[in-house]
Amino acid sequence: MSSVLREVAAGARLRVTVDGRPVADLLPIQERRSFVPWGEVERILREAPLDADFAADVMSVVPQTISEL
Repeated sequence: MSSVLREVAAGARLRVTVDGRPVADLLPIQERRSFVPWGEVERILREAPLDADFAADVMSVVPQTISEL
């Protein structure tokens, strides 16, 4: 088990399976960031469904870019 955790600590991402079915992913903990690049925020907004309240919150902060999303 410790060799598996050493691999993950070195950057490997491993999938755990039970009877051939994926049940979990092991991946290294990333360092916390105090800033998220705007490109990453845009990607998340494009890929994730938005509820109306969240869209309104984003619009109030960045009105010129929400229409582009």
